[in-house]
Amino acid sequence: MVTPSQSNTIDFDTAKLQRLGFSGNRAPSLQPISLAQLRQQLSMQLQTSLDAERILRLFFTAVQSLVPLNALTYQQPTADLRLELGERASHSAGYRLSHEGEYLGELVFRRQQRFSDEELGQLESLLASLLFPLRNALLYRAAIQSALRDPLTNTGNRIAMDQILQREIDLSRRNQQPLSLLMLDLDHFKQINDNHGHSIGDEVLIDVAATLKNQLRNIDMVFRYGGEEFLVLLSGTCREAACMVGERLRHAVQELQCLAQGRPIEVSISLGCATLLPGESAESLLRRADSALYVAKRDGRNRLSMAG
Repeated sequence: MVTPSQSNTIDFDTAKLQRLGFSGNRAPSLQPISLAQLRQQLSMQLQTSLDAERILRLFFTAVQSLVPLNALTYQQPTADLRLELGERASHSAGYRLSHEGEYLGELVFRRQQRFSDEELGQLESLLASLLFPLRNALLYRAAIQSALRDPLTNTGNRIAMDQILQREIDLSRRNQQPLSLLMLDLDHFKQINDNHGHSIGDEVLIDVAATLKNQLRNIDMVFRYGGEEFLVLLSGTCREAACMVGERLRHAVQELQCLAQGRPIEVSISLGCATLLPGESAESLLRRADSALYVAKRDGRNRLSMAG
């Protein structure tokens, strides 16, 4: 007879779940003896993640062990976060969440039967276990988003561009969809700074960035590539369509009403457009868009040039 040897190896995740009251290889499910026990288990479990969506999913699953639910919806517009779990139902109980005066979003429980007063009291008690972990997750999400955005123009920064461009190239190849880039530069921007000051130059950059975003679809992305250079990423957009988008952006910027001490400032952009080629790298795509931009500037500015 062979006796299994004892192992001193600890499965950290399993040990952690056992401390939280879980056991076995099944998916974790909370079966509290009381509301107080569920609150205690939730307080520990929800602090194991800084992902707001994961926290809300764990919370939704846990609450159902005490109060039957069909769905949970959550939204926090400032964090650009919206989540729908389960299936919609006719009865709902909604809550505006806050922690020490800080707005944390709107959460709605849904199910087919009306909620009793006792159940509403239980839900409100359990929500208290959600607030602190959710606040931490939202702060973490905001910090990550801030690290990927240009603070002046509120566009994506160079770090974000590097990450997203490669992702979009991979998706383009996987889905066999076109992908195009517009690299653009403000014409004679140094003269604006020299003649009117850097604060006016900053205002022009802000106005141009806002104009670009207003002219684009929600799926298009704008990044500040350099001082007065921007990059526009056009998913699912072929060469001809990208050219049309570039011309629309050029005209929109040209029509901007920028003022310095009550006097208008002429603002225009030059653009280079490149469309992803089969097997092309991100570096090559950027290089071709940059070369096309150079041609547009060389040929007189305030125009768009297509990469070969």
